[in-house]
Amino acid sequence: MSVSTTPSSESLERDAAALHDDHGKVDPGEIAIGVIIGRTSEFFDFFVYAIASVVVFPQLIFPFAGPIGGTLLSFAVFALAFLARPLGTALFIAIDQKFGRGAKLTIALFLLGTSTVAVAFLPGYESIGIAAAVLLAIFRIGQGVALGGAWDGLASLLALNAPENRRGWYAMIPQLGAPIGLIVASALFAFFLNTLSATDFLDWGWRYPFFVAFAINVVALFARLRIVVTPSFQQMFETRELQPTPVLTAIKAESPRIAIGAFAPLASFAMFHMVTVFPLSWVFLFTQETPVRFLLIEMVGAVFGLLAILASGVLADRYGRRSLLAATAAGIAAFSGFAPQLLNGGAMGELIFMISGFILLGLSFGQASGPVASSFSLANRYTASALTSDLAWLFGAGFAPLVALWISSQFGLIAAGAYLLSGSILTLAALWLNRELARSSSDKAHVAKS
Repeated sequence: MSVSTTPSSESLERDAAALHDDHGKVDPGEIAIGVIIGRTSEFFDFFVYAIASVVVFPQLIFPFAGPIGGTLLSFAVFALAFLARPLGTALFIAIDQKFGRGAKLTIALFLLGTSTVAVAFLPGYESIGIAAAVLLAIFRIGQGVALGGAWDGLASLLALNAPENRRGWYAMIPQLGAPIGLIVASALFAFFLNTLSATDFLDWGWRYPFFVAFAINVVALFARLRIVVTPSFQQMFETRELQPTPVLTAIKAESPRIAIGAFAPLASFAMFHMVTVFPLSWVFLFTQETPVRFLLIEMVGAVFGLLAILASGVLADRYGRRSLLAATAAGIAAFSGFAPQLLNGGAMGELIFMISGFILLGLSFGQASGPVASSFSLANRYTASALTSDLAWLFGAGFAPLVALWISSQFGLIAAGAYLLSGSILTLAALWLNRELARSSSDKAHVAKS
């Protein structure tokens, strides 16, 4: 009999689980805290980079392209992380299978933190020329690979531990990280923009939020590892309920649902950028308003978004997640007709745009991943959920700021409204296809039994 000499974290995880064995099954509340901390860390990284793509990188890295061109180039580099995420998922699932979940998370979050903090040391175009843009692209790809590997299965564990009549409530918990991350990132940038001169901010002030991101990643790592070593997690992993399957195996078994899951949240993701990254770039480029004031408006909107995410859990459990997603997609489609006028309507119009937009975003985003992910087989749920998340972000969010800014700069804000409408239509189509797929599967199972 051969004995494997490959170093692995699995034995250490089992030992740690044994130390926690007297605690019994992990409480869903503890899982929820770990999930919220982990997702807040990821979204904070996301928003720190997104805000810098508007107020820093066009001037620091792409000054030769002009304000609009520099921002478009920044958004193009921004998209690289979303292209790299599926590659990161495939790479780190292989690491997970060979070395264990703890090793995978540690390496992924170390790569994420290193790539993020490296941006903080990035010289500008005036110092090293086009090499600055090349380095920024490399660091951004590193972030994307790491985000793909940072998928920990905690959201799936939370769903599996949720009471039957509270699935909607527990499905929205991971999404709370988005408004929390936005509030913290916006507050940091607003503080430095408001207290420093433009020269000092571009020289060193913008770098501090990236250092903070590294510190938050360390906290998130320990919060996640604490759950990973619990007996409940270990049991589900060993019984294959949370064990990663190879990417090709999951795609072969779940490809229709993965495809539908990638398009089902498009309305949410289109709205996500319409009230976060895109309006900041529009206001910064095409109005006389200071970014500080708009960041404060975004923070107010994010509070409403957080409350709406909480409300989505209650509404989903009462009316169903698919019904809520369909209703909010229709609401976003209606909002797209008024969004351009509101965003271009001065201070009051912007405030109404942000609050109403964040409310719609919270109601839809709160349940964006639930309906399709819950239909994956347990054997493939971990990998299929990770791939679905990667592809949803890629199709729905990766190029959204770039596309929205480009079409708006060419055709006006009305084009951004049309972009938002297209996301709503695709979401409704994906939800219909998911319902038909579920009905077809049910009919086949009924025929097989008879």
